[in-house]
Amino acid sequence: MILVTGATGNVGRHLVADLLAKGASVRALTRNPDAADLPEGAEVARLDPGQPETIAAAVAGTTAVFVNATAVGEVLSDVMTEAGRAGARTAVMLSSFTVRDNGAQPYSIGAHHKALEEVVATSGLDWTFLRCGMFAVNTLNWWGPMIRADGVVRVPYVNAATAPIAEQDIAAAAARVLLGDGHAGARYVLTGRESLTQAEMAEAIGAAIGRTVRTEELPAEAFRQAATAFMPAPAVDDLLGYLAGSVGRTAEMSPDLEKVAGRPAMTFAEWASGHAASFR
Repeated sequence: MILVTGATGNVGRHLVADLLAKGASVRALTRNPDAADLPEGAEVARLDPGQPETIAAAVAGTTAVFVNATAVGEVLSDVMTEAGRAGARTAVMLSSFTVRDNGAQPYSIGAHHKALEEVVATSGLDWTFLRCGMFAVNTLNWWGPMIRADGVVRVPYVNAATAPIAEQDIAAAAARVLLGDGHAGARYVLTGRESLTQAEMAEAIGAAIGRTVRTEELPAEAFRQAATAFMPAPAVDDLLGYLAGSVGRTAEMSPDLEKVAGRPAMTFAEWASGHAASFR
């Protein structure tokens, strides 16, 4: 039995489906089981951080845990402790490629995930970290309303390059690690396979939806003021610093996704085509 935390999230939904398709038994953890709408065959369990008994019930009888720190961050230590008591052997954690193993953490998000990794690493379970780069789905969350409204993406550092990774690819890698051997203690860096500027990503979305999507350079300070309404200020600083340093450079890309998942990463154009309806 594999416990998937964050089961209704972007990665979690695909992971639940992948594991079920491979014949695994899956327990999907969510705070709202009634609205989960997960594939048939998944056992749905409720998490209430204020009720420790829901954590114990969720991990009972599990052999492995997929850790989405966003979903269980405030009770991660309790989840790992109870999983160990229940006899689970493996933990696979969704982390950030901004984490540095040695020296100071240059990004606040890296420091945050490094601390969470330490909780998992000291749990006594065999652990694997999936350190992911930019999620392709962030463009849907951040750019979608602008594209639907007037076909213009307003972003700072239009020519900053990243290597966006599809949520399906992260899930595929996680499924292979959870069901395979030889991954204990590994720190995999997962990115897309192509370096694209924000302008090029907008063009790819436009091609997918059949209309022009333009980009306009937004001053960094204007972005900061708008973004702090829905993001912590340190995270906004991280993003702006990363984008500023990515202008005129090829994005960091890693071969780990193909090595782990056994296939190449999806291109951003392929991802955008699959999400075209959501951008229209």
